[in-house]
Amino acid sequence: MATNKFFKSLLFTLTIAISLFGFSVEDSFAYPVFAQQGYSNPRAANGKLACANCHLNQKAIEIEAPQGVLPNSVFEIEIKVPYDVNRQQISADGKPADLNVGGILILPKGFKLASKKQISPEVKAKNKGVFISPYSTEFDNILVVGPIAGKTHQELIFPVVAPDPDKDADVKYLTYPFYAGGNRGRGQVYPTGEKSNINAFGASQAGQVTEITTTEKGDIVKAEQPLNMDPNVGGFGQEESEIKKQYEKVQAAELNF
Repeated sequence: MATNKFFKSLLFTLTIAISLFGFSVEDSFAYPVFAQQGYSNPRAANGKLACANCHLNQKAIEIEAPQGVLPNSVFEIEIKVPYDVNRQQISADGKPADLNVGGILILPKGFKLASKKQISPEVKAKNKGVFISPYSTEFDNILVVGPIAGKTHQELIFPVVAPDPDKDADVKYLTYPFYAGGNRGRGQVYPTGEKSNINAFGASQAGQVTEITTTEKGDIVKAEQPLNMDPNVGGFGQEESEIKKQYEKVQAAELNF
């Protein structure tokens, strides 16, 4: 337990360090750190990923992954987080800012982040400056990344190494599901339950407008009626797919065919 807390603390420190090179601290908080501190397992029993609790707007993502992998092989899973890079969001201080992105990948047990020496030069070049980490010491099959600049990272590449059934009796030659999530932009709700400024704010009660917002002065409003345009341009999406563990001789036969 102490080791796990230390690991989370280390990730938290690294996220703050990343923020010093172009990302605001609050924007950094809005990504994996919140989930890592608040959820021992980021995937609920109903399949919902923890990120969706703070990032309420839904936007699609895409997954690219091989259908089959060999034991102890290194492969890539790509999470695409598309959005209009010309759009900006409201930062914590109310000023326009570019969107950051983040991602989470929940792999089958035994699958892990590939070590630096296992990653191809091509993937290293694409992931230059990108910090991918295990979710925790308990769940090293769950990988997280972000926040990173969305303009240059709409495709999140996770280099993964497959387990070897000959070395791990718990690993079988089966088809395994995996789950992915991708987010762009800041969240609408903090873990404390408070709203961020990325929201449409409603009237606390019925009455007459005395200050001009998106409504006109003198307009009559109803309770909970939005008083401003919804500033949220981001959103979170999640998908799932499958990976099939294959025998080397079966794979070789398919290649020869």
